Amino acid sequence: MNPNLEEVKEWLHKARNDLLSARILIKHDPPVLDTALFHCQQSVEKLLKGFLAWKSTQFEKVHSLTYLLDLCEVKEPRFVSLRDQIETLAPYAVEVRYPGEVLDITQEEAQEALATVEAIWDFVLSLLPYEIRP
Repeated sequence: MNPNLEEVKEWLHKARNDLLSARILIKHDPPVLDTALFHCQQSVEKLLKGFLAWKSTQFEKVHSLTYLLDLCEVKEPRFVSLRDQIETLAPYAVEVRYPGEVLDITQEEAQEALATVEAIWDFVLSLLPYEIRP
């Protein structure tokens, strides 16, 4: 295995920016919760892609957290413990981005989603070498 360290760092950098964006949008007055939750989903998606790049695992260009998680579990079985948490973020890839069926998102739900993302970050970063972390 010879991961492309620059690619891994780029995924992690983008994931971190999505996490920071979610934090800012949740704290904004007024809060922008739908977009914050989209960034929560995006942060985890890019974080999983960064882990897969670290493991030199090819993946399709998709937004499916379940698909990416399946690939991560093959490389690190402990990912299974995150499945329920990660799958709660999956709807935020599309449902909050477009007009139509509007999700009524509360501040509490947004805070829970953010806490979920931060826990997933802690887990994934614990699997990676310190020198490539953002």
